[in-house]
Amino acid sequence: MPRLRAVLGRLAAYQPTEGVHAAAARTRPLSANESPHGPLPGILEAIAGAASTVNRYPDPGCGELTRAIARSHGITEDRVVVGAGSVALLQTLLQSVGDPGSEVVYAWRSFELYPILADLAGMRSVRVPLVEGAHDLPAMADRITDATRLVLICNPNNPTGTVAAREELRKFLARTPPTCLVALDEAYYEYAREPTASSGLELGEAHPNLVVLRTFSKAYGLAGLRVGYLVGDPRVVEQLRKACLVYAVNGVAQQAAVAALGLEDQLLRRVDVTVTERRRVRDALVAHGWDVPVSHANFLWLRLGDASAEFGRWCTGKGIAVRTFPGEGVRVSIGRAEDNDAFLAASAEWRRREQQVALINSAKKVGPYEWLAQPDQTGREH
Repeated sequence: MPRLRAVLGRLAAYQPTEGVHAAAARTRPLSANESPHGPLPGILEAIAGAASTVNRYPDPGCGELTRAIARSHGITEDRVVVGAGSVALLQTLLQSVGDPGSEVVYAWRSFELYPILADLAGMRSVRVPLVEGAHDLPAMADRITDATRLVLICNPNNPTGTVAAREELRKFLARTPPTCLVALDEAYYEYAREPTASSGLELGEAHPNLVVLRTFSKAYGLAGLRVGYLVGDPRVVEQLRKACLVYAVNGVAQQAAVAALGLEDQLLRRVDVTVTERRRVRDALVAHGWDVPVSHANFLWLRLGDASAEFGRWCTGKGIAVRTFPGEGVRVSIGRAEDNDAFLAASAEWRRREQQVALINSAKKVGPYEWLAQPDQTGREH
């Protein structure tokens, strides 16, 4: 066996959601936070047009897409880096700052690839526990040392759906040394409706050590094409471009993303539909007694603790794919209304079953017949 890096033996491989039970009629995909809406006609036309040129290398600098992103945000092109999804740009960031002995600070639980990418970059992870599912930014600032090269803030946070408020971010950035890079991972920002929420794009001018990551995979519905971008100070962007893998963003993806920006109003109206569904599904779950935090993303977080794995298997058996974090919770994406309804039916059935089990266990504790002697609400025995 050839000798590979020792870190590979310690890494846990990324695990996609387990397959749906064969007896189910079909899979309801509520595990990957994808958009449930298919591509708009204009995007399909752009994909078809670009497909005829796949015998040629794509533009290595993603020039047309970079210009379109810059126009969309009213910034200069030298502040934009395009990559094969925001995950690829995260990997570039970590590899670009990861000197031996360096540290990266992030909340936990957060995006599950953070520790894997950090280990691959040879960086030490410093995990700061969430508080009620939200980033504890003061505690994260306290953990920054001379060895800290990067802080990752997933906002809204995956998988809990919480969002850091504008003033919280301002105070955190004011405490962060200018030599420490801060990356705001805003993969779900388009779904946020909290009035106090703020994009890092509004804070970048005052903080050259801040970069913001966005993706076309979620709100823009291009998950299968892998394209995202980073916005930062031109001096930082210039260096990061050197570290990006050349030709990583294929030509079809580039043209589809350009078309998506041109159809932004229509796509964001679809986001509004998802936000409305998110509210409906959460209200139904809460009405059934579930503990579901308010979400600012396109998913909901069920805090199930030790019951998480069992509930995940329950959903799989019902033909519904959800994302399970054993011992912590289950994340369910907001999909089509019929898929959401199927999940609500499955979760309601689970809830009834759990209540029945609890009732039986309660009866067992007082013996098989002793409950008959328990006084009712009138004080009389049954």
